[in-house]
This record gives sequence, structure tokens and C-alpha cells, in this order.
Amino acid sequence: MARWVRYFKVSRSGYYEYFATREVRNKKQKALKHKIKQIFDESEGEYGPDRICGIIRKQGGKASYRKVSRYMADMNLNSVHNSNRTRSLTDSRKARDDTLHPNLVRGQEFDRPYQAVCSDITYLKSGEGWEYLCVVKDIATGEILGESMSARMTKELVIQAYRNAHTRHKLPPGTIFHSDRGSQYTSKAFRKLLQKYGIQQSFSRVGMPGDNSWAESFFATLKKACIRFKRFDTREDLSAEVFRWIESHYNTGRVQKRLGYRSPREYRELLMSNPMVA
Repeated sequence: MARWVRYFKVSRSGYYEYFATREVRNKKQKALKHKIKQIFDESEGEYGPDRICGIIRKQGGKASYRKVSRYMADMNLNSVHNSNRTRSLTDSRKARDDTLHPNLVRGQEFDRPYQAVCSDITYLKSGEGWEYLCVVKDIATGEILGESMSARMTKELVIQAYRNAHTRHKLPPGTIFHSDRGSQYTSKAFRKLLQKYGIQQSFSRVGMPGDNSWAESFFATLKKACIRFKRFDTREDLSAEVFRWIESHYNTGRVQKRLGYRSPREYRELLMSNPMVA
């Protein structure tokens, strides 16, 4: 024993204390790994060390980023990642006039639900062909307020997504609706619909997809967390899975660091019940 004490350059009492507490440390390590695995599985493989660490702390536990990261590596838990970039779908060549297509969100900060929403369209693949998804997203909370899917990318796709959002949330007059300048959003039918409900229409600048980064980030998350590596034989299967993921995971279960490790819906309910929270 004395030989090992000299080898590790520790005191005899410290050496015995290390072995006496080893079982307790092992139990704590096992419990933490179990918690990490549980949170990772509940996120459907989406959460990385930073977010898992934040959830554990929010629940009153202790966890460091370095330790969580190491334990995830030990258990081969790798957060989903997709470096592919989504190509633009909409054609804005006929909507170049900035005076007719103002950007009302640039430089603004939104901290209350329904002050401003954003919308965009993306494409998803099924065994029966491409399916187009349009979403309406609240900028302050990140919640998807309404969505619509169709085999064709027409103005009706956008109109239906807005109607779904308005039916569920009764967007108040004065709400800003932000999108790119695609023909679906600049169509007379859609602009007339927004005017009917007193909704202000806002547009990204030409060639500046970053002006609608809220929608872009959602689509990136959707594709890497819900769609990637999955095959959908029919449009119906694809639509059902997207709807399930948005309503039972993204809106209600997927926590976000910027929301204080709350889900979008939980954060919206907090803001609505407490006007002092921002």
C-alpha cells in the first residue's frame, strides 16, 4: 500500500478516502449518465451537451458542459447535424420595388407573442414526389402557429397556413406578417386576406435570406431532427410525421436555450400570464 501511496504522490489518508468514496462517485456517475440518456432520447436525438446541461440545471441538478460532453461521447450519443443548405423556392423577380414591399422587422426586437410572425416555404421528399410545407412562426416565442402542406407550391398553400394560424391563435390587428417576396406572398388574394384582418405585411430585402432567419432556422431543425434518414412512401405518411413532430415535439417539448430552456408553447403561456416577463 505504501508503494502506491508514494507512486501517486498522495497521503495515506487521502488514498483510503478515495477508495471509500469510490462507490458513491460511481453511483452519481451512473445516475447522471442515465439522466443524460433520458433527456437525449426524449429530444429524439436532437439535443447536444449545452442544451442537456441547461435542462439538468433547470431541474435543480448539477452538470458541467465538459462532463456532459464526455459522458455523451462515452455513450455514443451524437446530436443530429445537417450541413445541407436549403435552396430558395420562391421567385421574387416581379417584386423589386421596396416602397411597395417594406421591411417592417429589420432592426426591431419582439418580446411579446403575436407582435410579429414570419413565414416561408420549403420542400420535403416522399415516395410519391415532392411535398411543399408552409409555416407561420411567432418571432418572439418561436412557436409554429399554423402550417399547411401541398403537392403544389401555390398561393393557396400560403393562404391555408395563415388561416390555420389565425383560427388557432386569433392574430390581432396590427400583427406584422413577414416573408420573402415570392409570388405566393405578393399575390392579390393573399394581400387582400391580410388586409381583411388588419395584418401588416413585411418583406425581406431582395437577395437577403437572412432577413427571414427565423423561418430558415426552423426548416433546418425540422430537416435534421424529423426528416433526415427517414423514408416516407406516401405524401400522407410525410404530412402526418411533420404534423406530429411540430405539434407534439417542437411546439410543446423541444426546449430552447434563448427561452430559458422552455418549449415555445410553454414560453408563450408564460408571457401571456405574466406581462412583466420579457
